[in-house]
Amino acid sequence: MGEIRNFRSGNDEPPSHGPMPRRLAAIIVGDIASYSRLMQADEEGTHVRVKRIERDLIQPSIVEHHGSLVKTTGDGFIAIFDSPVEAVRCSIVIQQNLIGRNASLPKETRIEYRIGVNLGDVIVEPDDVYGDGVNIATRIEGIAEPGQVFISGAIYEQIKHKVVCGYESLGDRKVKNITDPVRVYKVLPDADAVGRTRGRRENALIFLLGITLSVMAAGVLWYLLAQAPGRVGEQAAVTTVSPNASPAASPSPQPPPREAAPQTPQPSPTSASSSPSPAPAPSQSTSQSAPPVREPEMVAIRGGSFAMGSNDDPTERPVHQVTVKPFSIGKYPVTVQEWNECAAAKACGFTAIGKDDAPVGNVSWTDAQQYAAYLAQATKKTYRLPSEAEWEYAARGGTQTKYWWGDKLQPGMAGCKDCGDLAAEQPAKVGSFRPNPFGLHDMGGGVDQWVEDCWHKTYQGAPTDGSAWSSGDCSAHVLRSGSWKNDSRYVRPSNRDGYDTNVRYPTHGFRVALSP
Repeated sequence: MGEIRNFRSGNDEPPSHGPMPRRLAAIIVGDIASYSRLMQADEEGTHVRVKRIERDLIQPSIVEHHGSLVKTTGDGFIAIFDSPVEAVRCSIVIQQNLIGRNASLPKETRIEYRIGVNLGDVIVEPDDVYGDGVNIATRIEGIAEPGQVFISGAIYEQIKHKVVCGYESLGDRKVKNITDPVRVYKVLPDADAVGRTRGRRENALIFLLGITLSVMAAGVLWYLLAQAPGRVGEQAAVTTVSPNASPAASPSPQPPPREAAPQTPQPSPTSASSSPSPAPAPSQSTSQSAPPVREPEMVAIRGGSFAMGSNDDPTERPVHQVTVKPFSIGKYPVTVQEWNECAAAKACGFTAIGKDDAPVGNVSWTDAQQYAAYLAQATKKTYRLPSEAEWEYAARGGTQTKYWWGDKLQPGMAGCKDCGDLAAEQPAKVGSFRPNPFGLHDMGGGVDQWVEDCWHKTYQGAPTDGSAWSSGDCSAHVLRSGSWKNDSRYVRPSNRDGYDTNVRYPTHGFRVALSP
């Protein structure tokens, strides 16, 4: 994008009819990398694709994260947000979604955005915004890499403990027409990515430090041997040298084995604690055996028929009769502890953060499938995600009211933004609210929960036998429950939403089902 002065066509001065409204806002500026080349290669096709991305991805993502699209600029867009957290989350969702869209395309035809985010005081008009806050966002976007999100230090200070991602400091940057240098950070959406980035550097430093210490230790030991041969020789006679040997004859190759002695493997704490008597050295088969898998607590659900959907939202129509076969479903959403056991077994893609008894979040549909496959493989049972019909049948608990407890919202029954509990930055631990009539907790609020089905905008043509709807475009899958960040409309058992299959988001979790 070109230099931004005030985002007004041919007018460098604000209008003269009184003071302009100002506000502190988080500003996103996005721009398509290599836009001129793409237009030269396929002008009409590129224009159509850009407009489709704006309509299907950028605009809905901005609305979903409570922002406002200020304008599109042909090769980019500008949006403002009250919340820096939501601005960065929106940017991450846009970029991760575009990765999925571009995966099957040749590199030279991919539409990739650079995104810059800044927090600043701006002047707002009904169809435009301008000021240094916008200019800095534009400069940050200009140095961003295609497919990446770069943020200013002002944004970083607001979100560093609130968004599940990593950050790489790029230092202070001098940018055009801005007096003071701007501190810039690169956002790493996968929280583990920063660990890997730092880990490579830290491992190299640790390796070099280890070599240095080893050399120093060898030097000190050599010095002691040279300065005090009698004492060292006397000590050596106890361990490795014959009593008749002369101290001076102590062979020089001895120090390295003596220094290596502390590295001799010790009995494992597990072996020592399992018996009061001294534990023998563990055999190879014992040391390689995997710990038992912690299975989620399951509740058996008897089959039955129910009216699925509602007339409260177009996506929940038409209401249709569904028959569900017997199955079991998790009493709670999968917890951080359960997930991290899968991660420790190298079967799940990242290590989750949070308290052990909190529901795991920042999980994509693909991640949830990894966990279900891990359980199935380890237990030889048919663990899977529930179908959308199974989830709603279980969530209703045999009721047909708006909520499982009745038609009116009651405080303290679910974890959502206006459900009566105190606002929080994280969901409550699992089981904090009363169970529904089937004995299931958190079937509304807490975390959004992935189910097996591909996303469809309505129930027209949906299965009636309780099975998952796996036909159609499966680039998005269905989410149920609503989260602690949503309002009470999302807590309804009939509420449904769709989200990109491979994109992680902090409020997204899941629970597992089990076939008989």
